[in-house]
Amino acid sequence: MTQHQFPPVVATRCLDPIKFTCYFGTFVQTPSLGALQVLTHCAVGVDQDGTIVFVNENCSDYTSYTLKFTGLELHEVRFVDVADSETKFFVPGFIDTHIHAPQFPNNGIFGDSTLLDWLEKYTFPLESSFRDLTRANSIYSQVIERTLSNGTTAAAYYATIHADATNLLADLALMRGQRALIGKVCMNQNSPDHYIETFEESKASQLSVIEHIEKRDPSGNFVRPILTPRFAPSCTEKLMKWLGELRKSHNYHCQTHLSENKREIEVAKELFPGFDSYTDIYYKSGLLGPKTILAHCIHLSEHEKDLLAQTGCGVSHCPTSNSSITSGEARVRWLLNSNIKVSLGTDCSGGFTPSILQVAKHALLVSNHLVMKSENDFEKLSTHDVLYLATVGGAEVLNLNVKLGLFKVGYKFDAQLIQLDCEGSPVDTFEFQNPKWGLLSPEESRGKFLDLIDKWIFNGDDRNVRKVFVNGRCVVDK
Repeated sequence: MTQHQFPPVVATRCLDPIKFTCYFGTFVQTPSLGALQVLTHCAVGVDQDGTIVFVNENCSDYTSYTLKFTGLELHEVRFVDVADSETKFFVPGFIDTHIHAPQFPNNGIFGDSTLLDWLEKYTFPLESSFRDLTRANSIYSQVIERTLSNGTTAAAYYATIHADATNLLADLALMRGQRALIGKVCMNQNSPDHYIETFEESKASQLSVIEHIEKRDPSGNFVRPILTPRFAPSCTEKLMKWLGELRKSHNYHCQTHLSENKREIEVAKELFPGFDSYTDIYYKSGLLGPKTILAHCIHLSEHEKDLLAQTGCGVSHCPTSNSSITSGEARVRWLLNSNIKVSLGTDCSGGFTPSILQVAKHALLVSNHLVMKSENDFEKLSTHDVLYLATVGGAEVLNLNVKLGLFKVGYKFDAQLIQLDCEGSPVDTFEFQNPKWGLLSPEESRGKFLDLIDKWIFNGDDRNVRKVFVNGRCVVDK
């Protein structure tokens, strides 16, 4: 494969026509931080545009209700009833706000590295090979399949410096029906000779990627470009300021790394001595705003934290990566209490798993370690908190032009069907632990079901993800 070609439009999953569909069963969501809502015997109507048009809890006759609501004939509606098992439930699709797609083959490979030497030893050699589009096609296809299989319906991807390979990633996401922000990495200093670009090369390739993606999906409902200066040490001030001007003039998304590793912070300050802090480099370059995603944010000062709140940036918390390459422990509650948007990122391959469910579990465990160190419960996150970060938090940080993360009228039906008692499930279920809706008191049934949710978060994996829907279309069916 020497030159990237557009995939045929007929192969694009997100253009497949769908019928009006009524889903019936149990729906789980987190309308606010720490609050878990369980909707039982619930009918959710999704129109032909993938938008939720009704949510009717305790619906006694979902067929009649749907036909009356829509005015459609029976043959014009599809019904999906999952109430046959007490361990089946819908949850919103997971949103991964920080993932390096080209690093996927290196998942689980760290050696004894920390951030900067890990980049030199493992990351840059792999990423530089993406000038080969055959390799890029193979790896990017697998990344999208694996993340979808784990329930990730939307992702903010870092690609490489190569425009053709980045365009290919956008096309593959569109073909499979996954929502994605696609970032061509910009890096024009302090990078290996085999993996670096000039300012002019970075500028030209960035503009070509934007043109390609906006041509492929003019609505921006599925794929969008995201400006991606890798991090301050690898970008000149000139490049960052050009990207900042581009961001502001076109209201583009932007993503980068911030305060991941203490040595990284020292290097940034050495390279940019005229700035007040690492965060100030991005701020004065015009890169911070409500559509900016900052990964890690572990070692922020109070002033830097306030600057993020002031500019409306979102944070991608990456606990599996932070632990794997010993970067540190992000203070999530500290950020949330300052009204900073926080989400979850797998950060493959600094993180070892493409599963946001696993990242959610590690976010909870890292918060417990912070509690043990401080001897107060301020930083502690609950299972309900981390599920919020994985769904609503991700939607807030991505800041797209469609509503995601909840089962509410006007929101898109991006969802997972979870089953705890499926064949080969890693979650052991027992009849006496089931909620027995209608046989026990509502309080007792709810308590049992909440225990099952905790069990899923700690023990579940992709085997429990039976179906995945994006914009009302089934993109994974196991």
